[in-house]
Amino acid sequence: QVQLEESGGGLVQAGGSLRLSCAASGSIFDINVMGWYRQAPGKQRELVALIISLGDTNYADSVKGRFTISRDNAKNTVYLQMNSLKPEDTAVYYCYTVHTGRAYWGQGTEVVVSS
Repeated sequence: QVQLEESGGGLVQAGGSLRLSCAASGSIFDINVMGWYRQAPGKQRELVALIISLGDTNYADSVKGRFTISRDNAKNTVYLQMNSLKPEDTAVYYCYTVHTGRAYWGQGTEVVVSS
């Protein structure tokens, strides 16, 4: 079992920044992929960014150049630095990982960007 605990969401004005954190605990040996998805009201959950253990990253086109994903393997923590936030970034952000073939999700942290 893997537990994911997110933090860092909140209310911010357009153009502002937030940093999300997600700490993994439990049976976390050899976690390779960690990342972030988001779900806006009335929309499907979508990929925001992924990072693998060697540092390769993948971003949704809508966040490229504004968001940066990073990880601290020693702390089993993944971060999402979000800059130049837009109202359309408003969503619940979910931490994600895959371990022994099973997907795990955090409880979600809400990000609200006001115009």
